[in-house]
Amino acid sequence: MLRRLAARLGIVESYLDQTGGHVRHTSDATRERLLTAMGHDVATEERARAALMRLRRRELRQWIDPVRVVRQRSKRLSRIMVRVPPMNTEDVRWTLSLRTEEGIEFRWHGVTHGGRSRRHMLTLPVVPPLGYHDLSVVFEGGGARHEAHQRLIVVPSRCMPPETRLHGRRGFGITTNLYTVRSEANWGAGDAGDIRTIAEWLGDHGGAFVGMNPLHALRNAGFDVSPYSPITRLFRNPLYIRVDDVPELAHDARARELISSPAFQQSLMDLRAKPMVDYEGVAALRTPVLHHLHQTFLEQEIARDTPRANAYWAFVHEEDPQLTQFATYMMLSEREGPDARTWPEPLRDANGETVARLRTEHATRVDYHRWLQFELDRQLGSAAQSAVKAGLALGMYQDLAVGSAASGSDVWANPKLFLQGATVGAPPDMYSDEGQNWGLPAIDPHELRRTGYDYWTRLLRAGFRNAGALRIDHALGLFRMFWVPLGESARQGAYVRSFSEDLFGILALESLRANALVVGEDLGTVPPEVPRVLAKWGVLSSKVQVFERDFHTGRYRSAAEYPRMALATVNTHDLPPLVGWVDARDIQLRSEVGDLADPGVSSGMRSMRQHERDSLISSLIEAGLLPHDAHSHLTSDTLIAAVHAFIRRTPSVLVGLSLDDLAHESMPVNIPGVWQDRYPSWSRRMRETLEQLFESPRTVQGLGSDLL
Repeated sequence: MLRRLAARLGIVESYLDQTGGHVRHTSDATRERLLTAMGHDVATEERARAALMRLRRRELRQWIDPVRVVRQRSKRLSRIMVRVPPMNTEDVRWTLSLRTEEGIEFRWHGVTHGGRSRRHMLTLPVVPPLGYHDLSVVFEGGGARHEAHQRLIVVPSRCMPPETRLHGRRGFGITTNLYTVRSEANWGAGDAGDIRTIAEWLGDHGGAFVGMNPLHALRNAGFDVSPYSPITRLFRNPLYIRVDDVPELAHDARARELISSPAFQQSLMDLRAKPMVDYEGVAALRTPVLHHLHQTFLEQEIARDTPRANAYWAFVHEEDPQLTQFATYMMLSEREGPDARTWPEPLRDANGETVARLRTEHATRVDYHRWLQFELDRQLGSAAQSAVKAGLALGMYQDLAVGSAASGSDVWANPKLFLQGATVGAPPDMYSDEGQNWGLPAIDPHELRRTGYDYWTRLLRAGFRNAGALRIDHALGLFRMFWVPLGESARQGAYVRSFSEDLFGILALESLRANALVVGEDLGTVPPEVPRVLAKWGVLSSKVQVFERDFHTGRYRSAAEYPRMALATVNTHDLPPLVGWVDARDIQLRSEVGDLADPGVSSGMRSMRQHERDSLISSLIEAGLLPHDAHSHLTSDTLIAAVHAFIRRTPSVLVGLSLDDLAHESMPVNIPGVWQDRYPSWSRRMRETLEQLFESPRTVQGLGSDLL
């Protein structure tokens, strides 16, 4: 019974590891822990049987599926499967109603036989347009009445095609960890103004996009600075606001006086000079200024009903209720501490009376956090417009992280959706015998479906906002997610299936509406069906050059072997920049922080890296991009230009060149699996300013265009 229930709820029995030769089986202990996390009592076989029966009874009481995602051209669209309730009457009258997203209503009537509960097919005489529609069915007879509702989501067959958005051409761009960017204008961390600077320079060199790390909201304090562990994925980090560009600054003498004071300017100079992002220092410097500017906004904009005030209320209307809920969380976290799980019990209920009362009592503070999101959205929109004006076909390329922090607002506001007893990660592989536990709470796919995929839809809309392309981190999660019982090693984890066809369908719909491309990060333990499904839905795969080699021979693939439907890059945020990779800087750092305590293992990894380096250089020599003596006479300038020329030769429709590589950085921004008390991941800043970088001829040389 335990295994039957686990299979029914999508817990995978076994999987092939990354080598493709070792089958890893899910234990019954793991099944029990994960089912318990889903809310099922499975302590004994009888209780597991009872849980199965409850699921069956719940299905029998569903007169229509709560949600259905179907392609517009599918014959299944017009076939509506319902369950006729048991009624003691010969004839049961039914009414089928469709209300489209545009508010147009249709209604049809008919009669079917009564008696025992049974499945029945109804026909939808019209073809609904693409979008989110409400379908309802009512059964009446013998004095009884039953009603049920369905969210009908009609989707296209594919995401936005690259040839449409790129007009048949390929495109290259710069990818950057925005927070690491150093410039003469930012206040110690990269911001929206820096995006504009990068875009304008890239436009002069034929680029198509500026790509960046997830911009999701973070706590910006302590170890809570990873862009891949945000407090919410629905809203963004105000750290990226360029304060000098906030419109209210021109009307706020108090803020200008504060900024121009000697003490403020000294603090600003200190922050700009630091080798690491001082998240707390940057926030402390900005916050008093932003408070003044928000007060000016309330006094001069809201009070006078200006176009900026109207834009603000339009933004609030579009993003609510989630925006106000997030702003309420931020207000409460300032009062009660950063972890919602430790708040007093009444405050843990996001929809409770106590939270509602405090929201009213502290309305100005709640509005402050809404205003920050509004202004950041305006600045990012302005940066995107500047990028398009500079000639970038895609403008900005954004990143959607795989999950949200357990202590954050997404989990606080959606306690049924996020599970407290399971986290997500990755299984053991050739790089980690223990696998990875990312500490992010798992999302229950059945609850996500029951709620009509509302959270998934909002995630995508937030990701596509102001973007010409969206990268989905760990896109394998659209197929199945690796769950780890809370507190356990990833070796005790198991895969749990997602409703992949539904998720991809909604992704295609939002991609089309945003006129934006989709990139799926499909690295790691990849099920065999993944490439085919990505191709079917028009999602670009990820091809990372340092991984693109034959597992057995070690030979790097030629440029011609790369697929067209892909984003080709040299590395990722989990790898060191190219210079550091060649020098095995990441292996050295892992040894220094104690992650590779065994000298034999460390030596073996260094030897393997040397082999990979030599193989990479050989592949570039074969491609005619390096001279034959490159193994003994190679500079970083030559290598970077050759590698970039190589991936720009591939047929892949998108090519991403790392700003860190163009700047010859060597230190990684992240060491996977190493906690931040041992290595300051997500904090390393670039050594040069954008102004210095873009004035240097070696940066243009690093684009590799001279070798094409």
